[in-house]
Amino acid sequence: MGSIEANNVAVGKTTMHRLIAEEGAVLMPGVQDAFSAAIAAKTGFKACFVSGFGVSAALLGLPDFGLLTNTEVTQVTSRITAASPNLCVIVDGDTGGGGPLNVQRFIKDLIAAGAKGVFLEDQVWPKKCGHMRGKMVVPAEEHALKIAAAREAIGDDDFFLVARTDARAPHGLQEAIKRANLYKEAGADATFVEAPANIDELNEVVKGVKGLRIANMIEGGKTPLHTPAEFQEMGFHLIAHSLSTLYATTKALMGILRTLKEKGTTRDDFDQMVTFNEFNDMISLESWYEVESKFKNFTPKV
Repeated sequence: MGSIEANNVAVGKTTMHRLIAEEGAVLMPGVQDAFSAAIAAKTGFKACFVSGFGVSAALLGLPDFGLLTNTEVTQVTSRITAASPNLCVIVDGDTGGGGPLNVQRFIKDLIAAGAKGVFLEDQVWPKKCGHMRGKMVVPAEEHALKIAAAREAIGDDDFFLVARTDARAPHGLQEAIKRANLYKEAGADATFVEAPANIDELNEVVKGVKGLRIANMIEGGKTPLHTPAEFQEMGFHLIAHSLSTLYATTKALMGILRTLKEKGTTRDDFDQMVTFNEFNDMISLESWYEVESKFKNFTPKV
């Protein structure tokens, strides 16, 4: 792996590294579109995670079953970064879209789209959500080459590379820990062992995995939920709440649509919604009126 380590440049200099240094454990809500990202930014979050699960649901109305393309992910990312330019946007890159060359193109496209990082996983394509059954992984060396290719494509750019392994389910926790360390050697800024089953396994990950470590919180998933403070005490550095916004949005939509179907009106159910003015404040409508006012009249010079 010596040639791979030679390409390990710019490690420790990214926006995400700085956030981890400032906060100890950075909490990232999952977002699936520009609007959810804008709300996350206005709520005070400094980073967000573009969830492939969420994007597949919001963009396609389909499950996280390897159905998204790199182009679709990049386009959604571009809209998110445009809507929330101050957010550190980390993207779920699935398996990278193919071999090392495909990964390099994908990385460069994400950087051009304004992203500040990516998760790349070692699943067999088509992949599945990390908490679904039936996952399989590629040989560890194959994914290490993708991580090395990604590192080379990043160069000196402000871009945080996370290597994810889904080996816990098919091959056990120790194999997942072994893979995480191999991927770190290949050039990952941080590693992510997906779906530890309990607190003992989380502690094993901390004990065995070198460098920066990631945890993923899925309501109803395999890993027990913990706070950033609890994770920081354990030894984790980045916590993604990948699907909280999607699940909350889904429940709200189901509720109000059921009400509308049953009653034919929402006049007695305003408590289930924001108001017209509240929504306009959230999307900064007044700032657009101010811009519009600048261009209402043109007076030619005499």
